[in-house]
Amino acid sequence: MTVNWRSLLGPYGIWRSVTMVTPELATKIERLGYGALWLGGSPGADLKIVDQLLAATNELVVATGIVNMWQSGAREVAASFKRIETVHPGRFLLGVGVGHREATAEYASPYQRTVKYLNDLIAGGVPAQSLVLAALGPRMLRLAAERTAGAHPYLVTPRYVAQARETLGAGPLLAVEHKVVIESDPAAARAIGRPRVQRPYLGLENYLNNLRRLGWTDDDLAGGGSDALIDALVAHGDAGQVASQLAEFIAAGADHVCVQLVTDSADADPVPGYRALADAADLG
Repeated sequence: MTVNWRSLLGPYGIWRSVTMVTPELATKIERLGYGALWLGGSPGADLKIVDQLLAATNELVVATGIVNMWQSGAREVAASFKRIETVHPGRFLLGVGVGHREATAEYASPYQRTVKYLNDLIAGGVPAQSLVLAALGPRMLRLAAERTAGAHPYLVTPRYVAQARETLGAGPLLAVEHKVVIESDPAAARAIGRPRVQRPYLGLENYLNNLRRLGWTDDDLAGGGSDALIDALVAHGDAGQVASQLAEFIAAGADHVCVQLVTDSADADPVPGYRALADAADLG
């Protein structure tokens, strides 16, 4: 079965840690008009949460952003994919990636690890068209274009998107994560968004290298990030202003933006923010 992910995902989805997602939340996200729910934080290989979220919804795509190759064996992940696909065909997009050198004792030869993992998944019955690859640098982007449905970059800007689209070509899917804070006061918004960027991402070499490729200086990357850097990595303003900033990613060549709403409290209900953005982006 051929899956048209661009059509199914639509322009916007929600990115949220797998530990903070419930079937009830998935139902609300679908009703607001978002096309996908992306599960962050390295979901486990059994992917049981995906079954629950798909069973609670009708058309919402569930995607992983991402299953970590060092933590989850390809054989078990492939078996989980086949179980999910049997019950909910064409609604699960499997995002995989190598994670971060700083967080993985076994981390070595990430490109070779990725090639082998993709080979093992595909041999285990996962169609290449149902895979996306966490990719930042040109080599991984080219691999995503050659071996999967496309790329799922994290912590990027519209300028990056334009470069990535050129590397990928017109065909592959480009689904990018972006953080948002719905707060009109810039200083208050930066105070909310900066900690989510600083820890851990400004301490991880792959993200630092990618930001340097985009022209950010060591001064920008130091001390929690310059205001200009935070403004580039965390959209903020009222819902209309945030929606306009997200639209810049689509204009630059992204097919889909995975919106990560950042609030001043981890316990805050995200639904009002999701609703305000859905209204501003006319998702209904």
